[in-house]
Amino acid sequence: MPIRVCLAGATGWAGSALARGIAQLTDIEIVAAVSRTHAKRVLSDVLGEPRLTCPVYKTAQEALAHSCDVFFEFTLPEVAKANCIAALHYGAHVVIGTSGLTDADYADIAAVAEQRQRGVLAVGNFALTVVLLHKFAEIAAKHIPQWEIIDYANDAKKDAPSGTARELAARLSRIRPSELTVPLEKTQGIVETRGARLNGSQIHSVRLPSYIISLEAIFGLPDQKLTLRHDAGSSAQPYVGGALLAIRKVNSFVGLRRGLDSVLDLS
Repeated sequence: MPIRVCLAGATGWAGSALARGIAQLTDIEIVAAVSRTHAKRVLSDVLGEPRLTCPVYKTAQEALAHSCDVFFEFTLPEVAKANCIAALHYGAHVVIGTSGLTDADYADIAAVAEQRQRGVLAVGNFALTVVLLHKFAEIAAKHIPQWEIIDYANDAKKDAPSGTARELAARLSRIRPSELTVPLEKTQGIVETRGARLNGSQIHSVRLPSYIISLEAIFGLPDQKLTLRHDAGSSAQPYVGGALLAIRKVNSFVGLRRGLDSVLDLS
């Protein structure tokens, strides 16, 4: 029996690519979609893919009236938390692809997931190169005590830092906080130019035209440095494979996990 998915954000940049990817499969199907701009239509008419025959709703609450196994959140940070909690109460497992959620948001979602005995997989970025960057950065942080994170995105991206950068900072915090030779409070000049301190890492967010999504983790030792960098292209296709894996794996555990590698064997 196919995994039944409710896809919120089905007509967006990443959501539409995922929907088209699902249309080609037999083990996953979309039973309901969420799009504020295309509500009351059929998804096939919006995306030009005749195999996507599900209805489109304005809100997640309306779409969740259709029984589903997995709710996939690909909308906006201001509604993502409420959408996820609603889906858990409806009995669905949840995959979160929306960026901008805080650690407090994740804690609230995790509590509901435990209560409802459902799985939640929160992934800041589904691209394989990001998964590997995170793993390499964790290895580096065990040996190099000083690092900073730079998050790049286009000028229209409202949330900062990105979910990808937040996830990296959360992961590195489980190893240790980065060391600062000059403590922030002793900075001479404008302290904000040193970036934001998040989970023990200094993060700088650049928002300019021509960028899509990039992430740098820079580690430094005397007379040597290590730079780990991910650059996204203009297509959402690299995210589809990881998103499909998340849909297939999210029912394999209870509670909240962060990062696609939490359901992968990268040993």
